[in-house]
Parts: sequence; structure tokens; C-alpha cells
Amino acid sequence: MTADTLALVTLSAEGLAVARRLRAAFPAAALYVNEAAGAAPDAQGFKSVKPLTKKIFSLYRRLVYIAPCGVVVRALEGVTHSKLSDPAVVVVDVGARWAISLLSGHEGGANELAVAVANVLGAEPVITTTTEAVKPVIVGVGLRRGKDAASIVAAVRRALDTAGVTADQVRMIASVDIKSDEPGLIEAARILGAPVRFIGSEEIREAARGFARSEFVQSKVGLPAVAEPAALLAGRRTSLLLTKIKKDGVTVALARERFTP
Repeated sequence: MTADTLALVTLSAEGLAVARRLRAAFPAAALYVNEAAGAAPDAQGFKSVKPLTKKIFSLYRRLVYIAPCGVVVRALEGVTHSKLSDPAVVVVDVGARWAISLLSGHEGGANELAVAVANVLGAEPVITTTTEAVKPVIVGVGLRRGKDAASIVAAVRRALDTAGVTADQVRMIASVDIKSDEPGLIEAARILGAPVRFIGSEEIREAARGFARSEFVQSKVGLPAVAEPAALLAGRRTSLLLTKIKKDGVTVALARERFTP
């Protein structure tokens, strides 16, 4: 096994359906399914999740369990050692609503993995690492097809400067799912040091939140807008901190999260 391998583990037929959606996005992932879920020719069967976890814990750098959190916590008993060496562990519910960074969130990459899994499933990433959870700003980005990373970074930094926000206050970059294959956006997020969350197009269409509609965006991608709704929908208890501004084919808006109701 290489240091970057991924294993998907599930206990049920419902979880297997979710795991297969993930495997379509991560085709190199190994798939483990509890024998009680029925025959699965594309997966390796196992009888009990705790012995399986002991067996595979040191074989993979990333583990995604589609199972209850309590089951996974008990399965990890006795196998964890250090946040500096343990693999990233993410837990997903069988309804694919939540992608929870459970173990090795910051150092091991579980926070990043939770966002990646959430993007595939249209789930909510749950990240409780204090240094990440206290960051209040979400950067919404809309862009023309093929924009380079430098242009996107420049537009984001201009927006942050306009709002008086520093880069270390940014929790994530947000855009729409149809932009998930834009290499410039992925690279820009890496440069800015923030994960990218992609909001589903249908979620934006159905959003009742107040944001400025754009006839241009509507005509191009069939959406009322991108930057503002993406920023608002990517967090909890959000409000616009900076309405959209445009620079060289990139639109940026900032939202702020309130940490208490």
C-alpha cells in the first residue's frame, strides 16, 4: 500500500450505495463491506468492524467509514497512537448528509478529506478543529471557464483587502459544483491555504436567501448567481460581509458566520 491510499468501510446495503458513489470519484479506493450487507463482488467482505480496523489502520493513510459515529469510535479503541502518525478518519452517515472529520483532522488531513467527501456526496462537512472552526469568513467565487489561479487569487485578495479581512480568517472557499473541474480554482485555493467546498447547483437555485441575481450568470450557467449564494450556503448562520465584486472574469463575495445563535 502507498502512503496516499484510501479505504472505504461500510456495514450496510445503504452504506454500500454511498461508498460506491465515493469510489466513482476515488477509483483507486479499496472497499470493505460487512458480510451482513450481502454479497458485493466489487468489495472485500468482513465479519466485524473492530478486527478489520485493527488490520487496516496502518495500511491506509485515509479511512472513510459509512457507519454510525459510535461504532467507529469503538472500532478505533486501542489502535490510535498519535495525531502525527494516525491516518485521517472521516465518518459519513448512510443518508450521506454529513462528512465528519473524526481523527487526525489537521495534521493527518481528515479536515481536507471531509470536505472532499462532502463535495462528492453533496453533504455537509463537519470540522471541529478549533483553529479551523473559529475562522469566520467564507469566500464565494464565481469565474469564467478556464480562469488561471493567479487571476483568482488576485481577485480574492482584493476582496479581502476591501473588507479588511486577513487571509488567516478564511475558513473555506466556496463555489458551485459545475466549477469543480476548474484547475485554476483548485490551485488558487491551495495558494490561499483554504479548502474548496462546492455547493450543488440545485441548492443555489432553490435558495431563499437574499443575494443579488445576475442575468449574465443565469444566461451562461442557468443559475441566479454564484459567488454570493455559494458563500452564504457554505456555512451556518451566515450573512454577507461583502457583496460581490468583479475583477478580470472572477466574481468574489464574502460571508461571515456567527458562532452562536
